[in-house]
Amino acid sequence: MRNGGEAREADADGNGELRQETGQSADPAPPALLGRLKKHRLLASAVTLALVATGVAVPLALAGQDDGPPCQEIPATTRALAENPAAATHALDPGDDLNRLDAVRRLLAHEHPCSDGGQALGAVVDAATRATGPDTPHTLAQARAAFGVVAALNDVELPDGMAPGVARMLAQYVVDQHRYLGSDDEAVLPAVPAESTRPNEKGWTTYGRFLAPGEAHADFEHARPYTRDKADPRDLIAELAKDPQAFAILYAAERAWFAYYLERLDGQGTDPAYQPKPTKYYPSPRTTWIHYDLEHMADRIGVLMGYRSLYARNGTIPDLTAFDAAVRRHTPGVYLADERQLTSRPPMASIAARKHSGRGDENLMDARHQLDTVLDAWAAARRIPAARAASLRQIIDNRYVWVLQTTR
Repeated sequence: MRNGGEAREADADGNGELRQETGQSADPAPPALLGRLKKHRLLASAVTLALVATGVAVPLALAGQDDGPPCQEIPATTRALAENPAAATHALDPGDDLNRLDAVRRLLAHEHPCSDGGQALGAVVDAATRATGPDTPHTLAQARAAFGVVAALNDVELPDGMAPGVARMLAQYVVDQHRYLGSDDEAVLPAVPAESTRPNEKGWTTYGRFLAPGEAHADFEHARPYTRDKADPRDLIAELAKDPQAFAILYAAERAWFAYYLERLDGQGTDPAYQPKPTKYYPSPRTTWIHYDLEHMADRIGVLMGYRSLYARNGTIPDLTAFDAAVRRHTPGVYLADERQLTSRPPMASIAARKHSGRGDENLMDARHQLDTVLDAWAAARRIPAARAASLRQIIDNRYVWVLQTTR
């Protein structure tokens, strides 16, 4: 994690369309900037030509010769979006056809933001994609914005301070990002309205189990044909895992989702709403999708821990003890499943905001232990048959260990 990212053109605040709609003019180049440019004649000439040609301000601050590369000032118009969620959602919404994805990239991807610029960009991401309350479903525009953020940050090295805000966004869409396996031609939109996610007559929907009614969902498997425009949450997790606060946010969200999921299973450890109609060709057991979901939970947590190990080995995390201590400081606690079977269908924001069941223990960074402890406590409290509980535990262990060993 550094002050890095894709190099983007000057004045990349992504608000050009908004200025045209409101009639707002660009701010003039600050006198201090022009004064400093005089000391760098070649760069001054280039920037002057750019100013004359485009008539826009260049959010660039020059460092001294020994100060490293120049940094980019994040425009005030961009910073203001963090305090105006509706405007932030509009700015980061790539549209159903992804025609605004380049504008989203220009707003978010900066090579060297000055000062707290990375943190400001993370706050914009959080504001644009966050539900208005823990019990409020995401809107379609917010879900599209979440897709836009993941797509715009594809293969981008995030600047310092930005990762926690982006991690909060992924935590808000913990159910949706679990579904990602790869680009899918059948995923025709970056986000789908709530009516498209309703279970069929068998009680099944491709968008997951126990979905909140009325919530739109990001479909990260969508990709624009014949382009590299895709939204891969796992690639983004690889970048976020370098930051201990972002790591803690994602780890907490995954464990909260695991607890929410278990407490909605029935006494046999299956989805009570799923009633398949087997045929002689397709037995369609009731356990199929439960196993699929639990594997994905183990996968996401295994990926986090896998990158932690990888980064400790290659020096990206120079001090693993210090990193783990920072993760613990940012971790609210442990999440145990309720001893009762619950029938509520909470929106994803409620999962991300789940209150912890107790303080984190000394084994917090042993994710396998965390998963097994929660599963065993749930199985004992709900009197799940021993064979079924053992089967679920084996499914989780197998996937977790495999992902931990194969994360590169």
